[in-house]
Amino acid sequence: MRHNRGVGQTVEPAVALGEDPRTYARLLAQVYDATMSGERPPARPREVIGDSWDRVRAAGLRPDDAAGPAIHAADLARLRRESGLAGMIDEFTSGLAPLTEGGSSILVVADAEGTILWRGGPSRVLRQADGLGFVEGAAWSESRVGTNAIGTALAARSAVQTFSAEHFARSQHPWTCAAAPIRDRRTGKLIGVVDVSGPASTVHPTTLALVATVARLAESRLHESHLAGLDQLRTVAAPLLAGMPGPGLVVDPHGWVAAVGQLSPRARVTLPEMMDGSHLWLPELGECAVEPLPGGWLLRPVDAAGSLERTRVTVDLRSERSPQVSVVGSGGQWRHGLTPRHAQILELLADGTGHTAAQLALSLFGDASRVVTVRAEISRLRRVLSGLIAAQPYRFADGVTVEVLR
Repeated sequence: MRHNRGVGQTVEPAVALGEDPRTYARLLAQVYDATMSGERPPARPREVIGDSWDRVRAAGLRPDDAAGPAIHAADLARLRRESGLAGMIDEFTSGLAPLTEGGSSILVVADAEGTILWRGGPSRVLRQADGLGFVEGAAWSESRVGTNAIGTALAARSAVQTFSAEHFARSQHPWTCAAAPIRDRRTGKLIGVVDVSGPASTVHPTTLALVATVARLAESRLHESHLAGLDQLRTVAAPLLAGMPGPGLVVDPHGWVAAVGQLSPRARVTLPEMMDGSHLWLPELGECAVEPLPGGWLLRPVDAAGSLERTRVTVDLRSERSPQVSVVGSGGQWRHGLTPRHAQILELLADGTGHTAAQLALSLFGDASRVVTVRAEISRLRRVLSGLIAAQPYRFADGVTVEVLR
């Protein structure tokens, strides 16, 4: 078998150019049978496939498990509305027409959980897919149906092609599929997958590259739509901020900044998932008054001295690998992952005595002269804990209650 190229490669076809698919499928079947029976396989599967098989087997799935039932039509309609992908279907259809109009492959679009939202293509192939439960509303994640292009692309966060016995479920061995995840650049999160599936005989090395290209074009289209929305919000925000006394900024629902007044420029602020109430504590700005606008929010930083008495900071050091700090106050709750160095600094500041830069440097590095490094780290911390860390000496601001969990 071919040398593994690793999961990080975004367009590794299942069958290399010039490789005989039938010969390769026979070898895959031997590798699959040996692996599933616990015997030594004649060759190793590709890394992305071997990793997926390990995950699926650890989850307790069996090769002969069938796909589960599809969700109800009302739930499917809701997921389609919430996916943010409905406006991309025509682009997917036209972009992948060279693969689907030949009569042997279908186009499939799934959400970030692997639920199939749309299908399209030749009726003959759609009927074959029906026999697998590969239908609209069916869950096609790895945890539900094992290794497959849609579920494995989500798990590996990269474009994946699966061929024949690379699929975990035996019922899928007559198929080949190529899928690429779609990310929303506003949030950095995966929002779905575009996939082309068909009989194993249709496998081709260029299929995955085309599917991945169409996915990237969809991401670009979503990004352009986002920028257009910011421009529209800016037409409202600019005159509003110009006539407003004091600092403020206008952001879209994801925290991207449309306009700033009397504040340093910034691209984005961290918003909670739920925006409720007239006040909010934000890591970059501290306490803010919040007002809704069409398509976004007006945020106005306020004097938070009084509100700090109601602020509790928890430094959670129970996990060495993922220390966290959480802030609870009148403006809601917020949580942030810490670097090990920032966790050390907050632990020192939590003793309430106050520390000079030289004292912190001696505690952190055993060298009191490294004050420049300390001041740089404190500056980074204050950007995510706005108003909560005081200086001269460095300490938590008066009124803030601090707890360290060790």
